[in-house]
Amino acid sequence: MKKTKKPIRVLIAKPGLNGHDRGAKVLTLGLRDEGMEVIYTGIRQTPASIAKTAFQEDVDVVALSCLSGAHNYLFPKVVELLREKGMNEVLVIGGGIIPLDDVPSLKEKGIKAIFGPGSAIKDIANFIRENVKR
Repeated sequence: MKKTKKPIRVLIAKPGLNGHDRGAKVLTLGLRDEGMEVIYTGIRQTPASIAKTAFQEDVDVVALSCLSGAHNYLFPKVVELLREKGMNEVLVIGGGIIPLDDVPSLKEKGIKAIFGPGSAIKDIANFIRENVKR
C-alpha cells in the first residue's frame, strides 16, 4: 500500500489594522490550487491570535500580509510568539507593500522571504516547497 504524503499546511494571516485582503485571498486560492492545505484567518488579526491559530492548526508555514506599514513590528512579533510556542521549524514568509530597504531587517528577524505585488503564485509555492521543514 502506497503511503500518501501529507499536504503542506499554510496559515495566511493579515496582522494589524489593514482591511485590504484581495492579495491574501488570491494567495489562499492559488496555494490551494498548488496542492497545499490553506487556512485564512481574515483581516485585523493580532500577532498573538496568529501564533495561537498556527499552533492549533499545526501549520508548516505562516504567510503574513501587510499593507499598512506596520510590518517591521508585526512580522517579527509573530515570529517571536511562534518561537515561544516551540514552533521553531515553521517557515514564515511575508508579503504586501514592503519597502525593499526593510527586507534585510525582516530576514534577520526570521522572515525567510518577502513576496511583493506581482509575485507569481507558482514562485511562492515553489519557495514554500523548497524551504518548508517537515
